Amino acid sequence: MRIILLGAPGAGKGTVAKLLTEFDGSVQISTGDILRSAVKEGTPLGKKAKEFMDRGDLVPDSLIMDIMEARLQEPDCRTGFILDGFPRTIPQAEALKSLLAKLSIQLDFVANLDVPRDVILDRLTTRRTCCNPACQAIYNVKSNPPKEDGTCTLCDHKVIQRDDETEEAINNRLETYNAKTAPLIGFYEKEGMLKNFLSLSSKDTVEEIKKALKG
Repeated sequence: MRIILLGAPGAGKGTVAKLLTEFDGSVQISTGDILRSAVKEGTPLGKKAKEFMDRGDLVPDSLIMDIMEARLQEPDCRTGFILDGFPRTIPQAEALKSLLAKLSIQLDFVANLDVPRDVILDRLTTRRTCCNPACQAIYNVKSNPPKEDGTCTLCDHKVIQRDDETEEAINNRLETYNAKTAPLIGFYEKEGMLKNFLSLSSKDTVEEIKKALKG
């Protein structure tokens, strides 16, 4: 498969992407991961990106697209790929369209994970993360709690609520999403590429995406 996953913070893009990779061996690609990987490996593009990141600046779109171009040509992408949370803006979507045409890659479709706001707030405010950088296991105090003493079931480190997962922070993140990223829904709708999936359960969403791929 070759798809893009769109959706607000808390829509479950990461979980859905991971489950889809298990379906047919397609690779999950997020800009954060490929940036970190390029920096860690010390590639020429990674060194350029590190200069921006070290200054606390956003990595410019042109450099992100160069890194994305290199990533999409790696052997593991031949099976297929899932772009998780990229593109984020209309200019990035336009640049990606040009890049895919250049590489002769045809997308299957763009999957928009649609989740009601109250569900997102509930998911994120009840989410907890292991503080161990080497673990980072994710829990939910309702559906998948850590141990009774508030520690990780995998490594025994403390489980915390991230600063960006308080109700105030989540509302700010959703406002940013609605301003910058939600317009992508209209962009891909005009392109005839958009399919909407109500994403209340990651497993159900994955089954619906599989059906759409077969159809």
